[in-house]
Amino acid sequence: MLSRLKRSTRRLLLLLALLPAAVLVLGTLYMLGMEHLEGAPRTFLQSLQWASETLTTTGYGGDSRWNHPGVALFVILGQFLGQFLVFLIFPIFVLPYVEERFEVRLQHVLPPMDGKVLFYRYTPALESLLEEFNRVRSPFVVFEEDMTLARNLRDRGYNVVIGKLAEDPAALVRVRQARAVVTNAGDHANATCTLVVREMGFAGPLYALANDPLYRSPMIRIGATDVFTPAHVLGAALASRASVRISPPAEGMHLLGTMAGMAEFRVRAGSSLAGRRLGDLHLRERHGVSVIGQWRGGSFTTTKGPDTHIEPGAILVVVGAHAKLEVVERMAMPIRRTGPIIVAGCGAVGHKVIELLHDARESCVVIDRDYAPGVDVVGNVLEHATLDRAGVREASAVILALSDDSESVFATAAVREYAPEVPLIVRVLRSPNTARLYRSGADFAISVGQVAGQILGYHLLDEQVATVENRIKFSRFTAGTLAGSHPWRSEAVERTGAKVIAVERGQDVLVAFDDDFLVQPDDALVVCGSINSLGRYQRELQAATASAAPALRA
Repeated sequence: MLSRLKRSTRRLLLLLALLPAAVLVLGTLYMLGMEHLEGAPRTFLQSLQWASETLTTTGYGGDSRWNHPGVALFVILGQFLGQFLVFLIFPIFVLPYVEERFEVRLQHVLPPMDGKVLFYRYTPALESLLEEFNRVRSPFVVFEEDMTLARNLRDRGYNVVIGKLAEDPAALVRVRQARAVVTNAGDHANATCTLVVREMGFAGPLYALANDPLYRSPMIRIGATDVFTPAHVLGAALASRASVRISPPAEGMHLLGTMAGMAEFRVRAGSSLAGRRLGDLHLRERHGVSVIGQWRGGSFTTTKGPDTHIEPGAILVVVGAHAKLEVVERMAMPIRRTGPIIVAGCGAVGHKVIELLHDARESCVVIDRDYAPGVDVVGNVLEHATLDRAGVREASAVILALSDDSESVFATAAVREYAPEVPLIVRVLRSPNTARLYRSGADFAISVGQVAGQILGYHLLDEQVATVENRIKFSRFTAGTLAGSHPWRSEAVERTGAKVIAVERGQDVLVAFDDDFLVQPDDALVVCGSINSLGRYQRELQAATASAAPALRA
């Protein structure tokens, strides 16, 4: 029967048996010593009282002086024994028992898994995705092997199972009912989980988050449906925000030919644009440019009507004739696209960023605390001397690919103070710290959790999660219900957040419109906006995708 009990329970029962025995033995020896050596006999009850006071270190009553050396030595040894037991009992006997009682509250076997997704191990890469799962009320279970982390997840309301998969694979016996499985441990543990899950009869989709893309093929061979490397995708996202060679131009921009372009301008706090309403600026009427939206705090929002405020420090996305864009540029401040790209941090993500920049033939300067092949400046990115040697003020962008969010927040503030006009792109470890980085001065911050959430959300939530950033594109539509209206004075268009950039009429492409200009039913309209705003435009204006455009003239 005892063999069925947990180890800590058996220990506690052993302790409960040994303590009375120790009191009896120590009390008996004390009674004999006091009678035969000290010459001051004690009753058995008095001796037990002395033994319990000594072992529990609570002190003594009438017995506090001893004359015989043997008795004194025995008392000293008893006192040390009491101290030893106090420090031994709680960490070795009592605390493990309490922990096991707490552990009972955690599941050790998967619950019924019908319609649920199983996540094997929890890391910050899953943080954003699990929050989205909770938001859309999609059920899931986390199988965790770390007790402390499992308790934390349980306290956050997650459905958690605790166990050691290598020691007890039967804990996943119900996995065959799951809707999908995501393995998120180390590459070797992912392989073990994949094999166990398939052996249990699970035939659904199994996605693995890997550290090294070299493991993709072996993982698929042993049963994974697909393998993703979020850290490398994160590196690509950071690099694409810094390099126009990696970031492709907006989709469909060729529809405008050479007559118009798209530019990004940072709005200085003291500029004539900062804090103003679009309706008060009349940028379309006076300068012939359209403000598509603005980047603020890492999110892109399309402009919706004349009441839209231009936020100080925001990055405006503007479309119009090139000469007109230069006018707006002088009113705001251009995003610098000359000079090298500075990369601080040469870890896994930083190394991927550097690799992509080199492949795109971008000039880049690498900063790291320790010398390694490829590091150009050895030093602390918080120090002005390091920033001076790297030439940060002359850079086209700075990418902070540090591995600690606290350091990233401090470094963001330091770089922003040192070079206030340089675009600053920051890697985040945990998604909740993203807001702090924006407050510190980052222009763009992204976490591995956002990247993994975007990738897995597409497969697990039917694209119900927000993308890392809203892509801007140009589309060509028929006139729809906008026929007979001015392209810039339609409340329906303003509500969608999209903008009419050009009108194709016969062989002509018009990008400027007089006050009396009206859209004709046969016109084709070039419309710009985010993917979501273009969808709203198509529904609101009952517009269809137009047929192939004629050859555009410069």
